[in-house]
Amino acid sequence: MKRKNIVTIGGGTGSFVLLSGLKKYPVNLTAIVSMADDGGSTGRLRDELGVLPPGDVRQCLVALSESSVEMRALMNYRFENGGLKGHSFGNIFISALEKVGGSFIKGIEEVGKILNIRGEVIPVSEEDMRLIVKLKNGKILQGETQLDHNKEIRRIGIKKIYLKKKVKACKKALERIKKADIIVIGPGDPHGSILPNFLVDGIKEAIRKSKARVIYNCNLTNRKGQTDNFDLDNHVEIIEKYLGRNRINYVTYNTQNPPVNILKKYKKQEGKGVWVRFSEQSKKKRSYKVIKAKLLSAGLVRCPKADMIAKIRPLIRHDSNRLAKLIMKIVKV
Repeated sequence: MKRKNIVTIGGGTGSFVLLSGLKKYPVNLTAIVSMADDGGSTGRLRDELGVLPPGDVRQCLVALSESSVEMRALMNYRFENGGLKGHSFGNIFISALEKVGGSFIKGIEEVGKILNIRGEVIPVSEEDMRLIVKLKNGKILQGETQLDHNKEIRRIGIKKIYLKKKVKACKKALERIKKADIIVIGPGDPHGSILPNFLVDGIKEAIRKSKARVIYNCNLTNRKGQTDNFDLDNHVEIIEKYLGRNRINYVTYNTQNPPVNILKKYKKQEGKGVWVRFSEQSKKKRSYKVIKAKLLSAGLVRCPKADMIAKIRPLIRHDSNRLAKLIMKIVKV
């Protein structure tokens, strides 16, 4: 049987989790990664060196890697002291290769060879991509990092996001979308990891024209000011608002409840309605099929002390193997 071409679209830890599971199957994998990140180690490198954001790309490369445990650990290692405190070795390495070779994509390809990755990682754009957040009161905030750290967002809420200036899609990204059999969106924060990809000129148009089936992995939790009290259908609506109506064919949904103590922490941080719910009766007609399964990871997320944005990382995530297994069932339909 001919191998299926699977293209994933997202960023952050969501893409890492997804790719870690999918790489175990006999498919052709391409990860298209958002270039809007400007926080933590990545943000410092962007501002100080003028490079493209390496953080999300690094996570995808490590997820697809079949090299030694030590090599993967090296790419994720964060310095705890000195001038490099908070920086990931992998971020610095990718940025250095971009400077040496004069190309971000060539740098990614070289790291891919070193890590012996199963598939390929492609930035959604090779241009300087800066996110703008417009609040419901009309105030404008600059930078993707605002989503994690700005208290006004939590208090007022987001009206919309857009890019500071128009950027073109990476040619390779468009080619892979065109040839895709399956396009997998998420999991990940909509405003930070997913929607910025659709703001890049050419991406949403390519997905609309593609003959591929589109799968959206619905988030586990909501965020205050961004997806307050959202259920599954609300999450799909915001994705399709930026992507285009009726383009999503399947939506995966986790049926497991989190541990009570973890849910309490989330409620304290994000308010009521933090856990994404789904009801068959909440919407009369859907253009997409909801596939339900137990998708929750059993272990809690533990971040290095030197991680500058550890406090805002999710405590729980999808289980890589369970999510990949469910997606492969859809692929075989």
